[in-house]
Amino acid sequence: MPSLKPKIKATARMIDGVLTRSPSYYKVRTLTQDMFSPAPPALRMARLRHLRHWTIHRAWQLFRRQYRERLDHERHRLHAGMYNACEELRVTRGPGSRDEGYLLRVAMLKLGLWKRGAVPIEYTRLQTETPPTLAWDHDWKR
Repeated sequence: MPSLKPKIKATARMIDGVLTRSPSYYKVRTLTQDMFSPAPPALRMARLRHLRHWTIHRAWQLFRRQYRERLDHERHRLHAGMYNACEELRVTRGPGSRDEGYLLRVAMLKLGLWKRGAVPIEYTRLQTETPPTLAWDHDWKR
């Protein structure tokens, strides 16, 4: 099996009894030494400490899973409500002689809600679960 070490060599020569090295010798030496750093030693724990670590780790994983499932359930509930509202708009006949689906099409167009040529607010900023830590940076300059 071939060696995984690089074939780059920084040469050193003896000229008149003085060891001379190329200008890039130290750079190449540093690169080759740092490229293949040894792996850290294995993590060793006593039996009870390992059991404590494993128990805390599993409890944390369980907490995270329950939190994710709670958020997922809430998002599914909100999505189902929006879907049902849109479905009701889709099957309802419009005013006057308008056909089914007119109300849904008008609601999805969102015309007349903002001043002329404006962008809907939900497209201007990424929606997040929590507010930002710094609401507005007054010192920002271009």
